[in-house]
Amino acid sequence: MNKRIILIILLILIADQALKIYIKTNFVLQEHIRIFSWFELLFVENDGMAWGAKLSDFIPFISERSAKFILTWFRILAVSGIGFWISAAINKKSSKILIYSLSLIFAGALGNIVDSVFYGVIFSESYPDLAEFLPASGGYDSLFHGKVVDMLHFPIWKGYLPEWIPAYGGRYFTFFEPVFNLADIAISSGVGLLIVFNKRAFQGNQEIKSPKEI
Repeated sequence: MNKRIILIILLILIADQALKIYIKTNFVLQEHIRIFSWFELLFVENDGMAWGAKLSDFIPFISERSAKFILTWFRILAVSGIGFWISAAINKKSSKILIYSLSLIFAGALGNIVDSVFYGVIFSESYPDLAEFLPASGGYDSLFHGKVVDMLHFPIWKGYLPEWIPAYGGRYFTFFEPVFNLADIAISSGVGLLIVFNKRAFQGNQEIKSPKEI
């Protein structure tokens, strides 16, 4: 089990970072390539939390740089906690669904942490020119202030909403608007498994005894 979990985490981390580095070094910011009518590669950088939200949006009295630093360290502590949880779950022979779900979340969170911690130091700016890896003049920011690279965009439908829809009627709408990465997919998949298979995930791995054994 241990080797399998480590392999899953490494594969997700390597695939996530490989795609991010490719996008970072081959696309300028906001550049996109349409693959299908409903899918495109769109290079954006996320300086905050999910959906582009920032910690400073909720705590207005701290600066964006302080909020970014706090958020990065919170992610590191959270991932460390998940790592201990995975280890404990394996030792206690918990359900495979719980272990695999936590492994997906761990791998995805770790992938985004790499961006937040190191990308500001090892890459130059992505606009107006292509980013350079390990630039002689230094990176675009300091340690713990990197931006997360996103690139997967699924604009499945675009158009104006019907007028009869309350509040949003008549507005131009895109489904699905958010841009994300492989790490986000891993996190969402892990959380989704825990929600859908909640009872099986947390029921443990205890064998049901027959009446004669009680």
